[in-house]
Amino acid sequence: MSDHYFTAKPGAEHKPVAFQAELKGRLYRFQSDAGVFSKTEVDPGTRLLIDCLQLRPGEVVLDLGCGYGPIGMVAADMVGPSGQVYMVDVNERAVELARQNLDANGIENAQVLVSDGLTALPEVSFDWVLCNPPIRAGKKVVYQLLTDAYRALKPGGCLLVVIRTKQGAKSLQAYLEELAGSCDTVEREGGFRVLQCCKHPRT
Repeated sequence: MSDHYFTAKPGAEHKPVAFQAELKGRLYRFQSDAGVFSKTEVDPGTRLLIDCLQLRPGEVVLDLGCGYGPIGMVAADMVGPSGQVYMVDVNERAVELARQNLDANGIENAQVLVSDGLTALPEVSFDWVLCNPPIRAGKKVVYQLLTDAYRALKPGGCLLVVIRTKQGAKSLQAYLEELAGSCDTVEREGGFRVLQCCKHPRT
């Protein structure tokens, strides 16, 4: 695999970047760097996923592949102090940036972990798993990530994924339908789709 953002220790020379972005009505400050995904701005797919969030206070959320943290940071504000957000990434540089960004924005109900998928959180279950998956890592990697994510959902919990339409959205939706029994396109815009599949609640 080539050295890109889906790698534990990016080889790219450090080129720190600072910027701001308004997300869900709040202005956030970000530190970013070379070797992480969309280093100079919150990318359109991530923005679309964030716009679709319908999180409630007290929920437990996983930001899977958090990068420097925009999805998890917004999620933490939405679930409030009674909720908890876990943010994981295989990329150690991204994890350090996400920790800095949580501190810089005064967010205390989220924690960031270096983790290959969900390996660092084997005993935690979630109301939501949010993911802008690392498509460049390949279908095999992405599908396994999302399978593990679905299995970690609480009964009634949901997986929310954004993907470029031309990068396999239809095949991913078919896969998630087979996995979960159903999978809906909840938004499409700018060449992206947001897919949602939920685990049936216990009866």
